[in-house]
Amino acid sequence: MSETRTISVIVTGRVQGVSYRAWTQSEARARGLAGTVRNRDDGSVEAVFSGAPEAVAEMEALCRSGPPGARVAEVTARDGGDVPTGGAFRILRN
Repeated sequence: MSETRTISVIVTGRVQGVSYRAWTQSEARARGLAGTVRNRDDGSVEAVFSGAPEAVAEMEALCRSGPPGARVAEVTARDGGDVPTGGAFRILRN
């Protein structure tokens, strides 16, 4: 039986208006992760990643640079988070 890890991350900096959510969805799906990503009212991006511990750790590390055009100031991660049913990775609309 495979182990699953779930984390929530908050990414601050210049992360809205640079396709951060679409990039996150693409990278998470490429790694077989479930979860969500959304813009927050304070200008940050929030994501939840769930899947193989190695893939989750890799995604957390990738969030520290983000897509071209992003300027990540900080990534704060904590264990846990709400994962939608069905195992997909989704962009949540505000």
